[in-house]
Amino acid sequence: MSEVRIVAPRGDLFGQRIREQWTEQLGRRLDILLAGCAHDEQLVLERIETRVTGVDVELPAIRTIMESRHDLAAWALGDMRSVPMPPRSFDVIRLTFLLERIEHAELVLDRMLQALRPGGLILLRMRDRSSAYGWCDRVTPRWLRRLVWRRVVAEGTPGPLPAVYEPVTSRDGMHAFCLTRGLMITDDETATTGPAMGRIGSAAVALVDKLTRGRLPSAHDEVTMVIRKPQNHFARLI
Repeated sequence: MSEVRIVAPRGDLFGQRIREQWTEQLGRRLDILLAGCAHDEQLVLERIETRVTGVDVELPAIRTIMESRHDLAAWALGDMRSVPMPPRSFDVIRLTFLLERIEHAELVLDRMLQALRPGGLILLRMRDRSSAYGWCDRVTPRWLRRLVWRRVVAEGTPGPLPAVYEPVTSRDGMHAFCLTRGLMITDDETATTGPAMGRIGSAAVALVDKLTRGRLPSAHDEVTMVIRKPQNHFARLI
């Protein structure tokens, strides 16, 4: 069992939603799945008993990170279509910058929904495919991304990781996905946190914004959502 008992900053959206979920379940232990541990942070919670499992794709840089983490009760690496995610096993699933770097993203999301208990939460953070940053990230050749990476990120940051960006990895794409699955989006926020958003990166995305007349905006590159699975499987919003 992994138990996290450290003080959470009250401004943390995900931490707040996890505390609310714990209260709704009358203090029962929360089973949490962390998907995308390469860019994940240790859960910061307050007096909440948890059992935390991690999953991610099989890459050397990610394996090194997983082997060094002590907050996980279990972890697995591999194809996200087949890594262990037993049905109705988790109260909360947190996805951190995972969907934009994997193929078959909708299939993986459906697997996670099956692994989520009724009333459970998906805490999603991803790069927006429809932003100027997302466009630059997915069209930049891999060799150039490798060349630039170490100059724009802090030492020890894993990457550059694959940039797939399927249609669901956009704000509109995720809204459409949730509508067809009967899911409720309770929080929807945007921010600018891209690792390449220094002076050169900011100039590049600003140029893309200008050339596309705002169709690919530079005002944000990250989408954060809290998504709730209904208690009743047949409760759908049409």
